[in-house]
Amino acid sequence: MNKKLWLSGVLVLLLAVSAGCGQKPEAVQSPPQESSVHGAGNIDQNQEGNKEENTEGDAEGVPADREQVEKLEIQTYFTDDQVDQLIAVKTEIAYSGEEQKYEQALSSLQKSNDAGLLSLWEKATFNDIKMNDGNLTVDITLPDEARLGSGGEALAVEALTKQLFQFEEIQTIDILVDGEQADTLMGHVELEHPIQRK
Repeated sequence: MNKKLWLSGVLVLLLAVSAGCGQKPEAVQSPPQESSVHGAGNIDQNQEGNKEENTEGDAEGVPADREQVEKLEIQTYFTDDQVDQLIAVKTEIAYSGEEQKYEQALSSLQKSNDAGLLSLWEKATFNDIKMNDGNLTVDITLPDEARLGSGGEALAVEALTKQLFQFEEIQTIDILVDGEQADTLMGHVELEHPIQRK
C-alpha cells in the first residue's frame, strides 16, 4: 500500500514537473517577443524598403531631370596668339534651366580645345548671373593675371557680348566687377551700363 502511495506520489510529482516543463516552453516562448523584434526588424526592413523605394523614386526622378536637359550649339569666341581678332568656334552646351544656359555659355568662353586659340576669359571668375525681363547681369572677378591690355580688353568685352547676345531673349547685358558697376573692365575700355543689343 505504501508502495502504491509512494508510486502515485512520484507520478503526481512527475506530472507536476512535466506540466511545469510544459508551461516553460510557453513561458519561454519569447518567439512572440522575438517575432515582435522581428516585426520591428520588418519595420526597419520596410523602412529600408521605403528608403530604397524613395531612392529608386529619386533615381527615377533623376532621369526625368536628365530628360529635361537641353543641348544647344552656339558660337564661342576666342582669339589668336596675336590677340588682334575674335575667332568663332562651334560649341555644344548642355543645360537644364535658363540661367544655367548662360552659365554654360560663359563657361565655354574660358577654355579652348584648340591649342592655337586663346581664351580671353580663362582666368576670370563669373560670380553670379541673373536674368530679369530680358536684362542679364553678369558679376565677375578679375584677378591681376586676368587683366589684358587695351586691345585684349576690347576683344574680351566683345567676346562676352557676342557670346550672350546669341540668345534672342537677352536685350541688355550689365557687366559688374565684384558686384559694382565699374567705369572700365580692366582700366582701358569704357563699360556701358547696360550694354544694349545692337
